[in-house]
Amino acid sequence: MDFEKIIDSLTTYGTEYGLKILAAIVIWIVGSWVIKKIMGVTGKIMMKKNYDESLQKFLLNLVSWTLKILLIIVILSKLGIETTSFAAILAAAGLAIGMALQGSLANFAGGVLMMIFKPIKIGDLIEAQGEIGVVKEIEIFTTKIVTPDNKLVIIPNGTLSNGNITNYTAEGKIRLDLTFGVSYDADIKQTKDVLLNVITSNTKVLKDPAPMVAVSELADSSVNFAVRPWATPENYWDVYFETTESVKVALDKAGIEIPYPHAVEIQKEG
Repeated sequence: MDFEKIIDSLTTYGTEYGLKILAAIVIWIVGSWVIKKIMGVTGKIMMKKNYDESLQKFLLNLVSWTLKILLIIVILSKLGIETTSFAAILAAAGLAIGMALQGSLANFAGGVLMMIFKPIKIGDLIEAQGEIGVVKEIEIFTTKIVTPDNKLVIIPNGTLSNGNITNYTAEGKIRLDLTFGVSYDADIKQTKDVLLNVITSNTKVLKDPAPMVAVSELADSSVNFAVRPWATPENYWDVYFETTESVKVALDKAGIEIPYPHAVEIQKEG
């Protein structure tokens, strides 16, 4: 008699929970299929809007995990597990973790904002937080840039998103602001011609906008010329160093003096 009751109980519970488990499996399969379709559509939308590859991966992972968590909650509810208390535990844990990781959450939020509004992207030459360099990676919490002297600088996204960012790549062209001083004895027209010839003969200097050379200041010991060539961001430093060297060579060849401090020889009488 007891054995029959055990069999009946096992049959009852097996039927009840077996159906629930079967339903949970079906929900998981269908839900996973739906999530896959949603991710595919989301990915196509991001590609059409020209999102950077690293940004696409970040956002797709974020959406994927959010949908999977929701799916798991639905399955737990179907199995008869009280999801209200489960959600309350998650909320309490989230609050505690959030208070402990306020800085990290701010960096996470900053990363999300940058990925949505895209003030910068990988490969851009930027200046931010007192650093200048090319963006190497945009991660969840930090952004990595490589400086001209090949140093890796890691900037927290919270700080980066709340500060000023100068993006030299965004417009596709960048102007170099160079200044060269010559002696007051030098001929202004000749000097302008020499300086203009230096920058126009450099193939990395853009023709449009046209480069410019003009007298910018009558200083105490020199006449200063503003030299303004334009270049693409990737050629910025090449043009900078090549122009500086070529100007010195060209001025020397033209016999135009660049003023510099001279040692004064004092002769004693008698």
